[in-house]
Amino acid sequence: MRKHHGDRLIVVLTVLLMFIGLLIIYAIGPQRANLLNSVYGFSYSDTYFFWKQLLSFGLSLGAFWVLSVVPYNLVLKHGSKVLWVGFIACALLAIGGWTHIIAGTNGAVRWIDLGPLGSVQPAEILKFGVLLYLAVFLGIRSREGRVNDLKATLLPVGMLAAFALLFVIVIQKDLGTGISLTAIVATMLVVAGINRKIIFSLFGLLLIAGTILIFTSPHRIERVLTYLEGDNTSTSDAESYHIEHAKIAIGSGGLFGVGIGDSVQASGYLPEAINDSIFAIIGETFGFVGTVALIALFVALLMRLLGVMDHMVDVRLKLLAAGVFGWLGAHVILNIAAMIGIFPLTGITLPLLSYGGTSMIFMAAALGLIFQLSKYTVHASHIKEDINEDSRSRRGVGRTRYASRRGA
Repeated sequence: MRKHHGDRLIVVLTVLLMFIGLLIIYAIGPQRANLLNSVYGFSYSDTYFFWKQLLSFGLSLGAFWVLSVVPYNLVLKHGSKVLWVGFIACALLAIGGWTHIIAGTNGAVRWIDLGPLGSVQPAEILKFGVLLYLAVFLGIRSREGRVNDLKATLLPVGMLAAFALLFVIVIQKDLGTGISLTAIVATMLVVAGINRKIIFSLFGLLLIAGTILIFTSPHRIERVLTYLEGDNTSTSDAESYHIEHAKIAIGSGGLFGVGIGDSVQASGYLPEAINDSIFAIIGETFGFVGTVALIALFVALLMRLLGVMDHMVDVRLKLLAAGVFGWLGAHVILNIAAMIGIFPLTGITLPLLSYGGTSMIFMAAALGLIFQLSKYTVHASHIKEDINEDSRSRRGVGRTRYASRRGA
């Protein structure tokens, strides 16, 4: 593959989305700080959340740049090591939760606190490791024509996914991240060429497993009931409060929004205003026009990822782009769908915008890797040029041999 200029629009869209998130957190950060100070007795400054997000912004840009310049073959070579680091970090998190060394929230233990360095979410490391490992593993199986081989491919992938989901959904109680992890694996399997019958069988298994996970958790049952009952909910205020205020935030934004810094819901009414609910705050701040523009940015970025995937020759790289597409797409769809009430709340972040460092850093790293791959895409015109060059070189060799024979 000949190296050429990468898809700069991937860079522009990534940075623009992160900047929008930084702007929103700058606007509502003081409200969040005042709320925590008054309710829990903290002493956060008005700019506390902005400066932390600005640090995450800088680290994410650094991760994007590093993964855009480090040779992709080197990154893929160490994919299994990243996967092991993710599993070990998840295991340490589980042990810390069981021994009460690490404190949880609502029974869920998802972060390892590193003190002044902030906190790390091991599930994000695990997702990145699964992405890199499966790109190589499925790429090899695809070349061998054994993608649908039960023993060689499907069982190893199934065991890997099962262990990863065990840590994320069962132990960490993070269904949202589990769904995005499933989306990564499913997207890569489909692009690798898995048989349709197997796809339907796996979908059935996931449906059964998801139903079991929901009905064995009272908290998840309440969320599903709240979703099914909609605006006519008979459940308690605590169960429907979040989605009701998310809708109020989006609805009160009207066509053009209330303006930056004038959000009412961020004052303590809407839970997780700077995290999972940031789309609702954007709707309140920028209105219908702003939310449509934001969705358009995400769609444009997803289309660029599809473009890279479609023009890759190396199966490993094609699968890598597919996995990032599934990762980003699952987060965007599930978060926005939950905020407008067409999907149950899952506690999943809005990529590149929600407050928090680990999620943004690893998403930016994945997009940086895809930007590097965009430098090696092959279009039909390039293939035609290569064929013409090869043809001309062969004719040149033929003429040289003919001339040498005549000279002899």
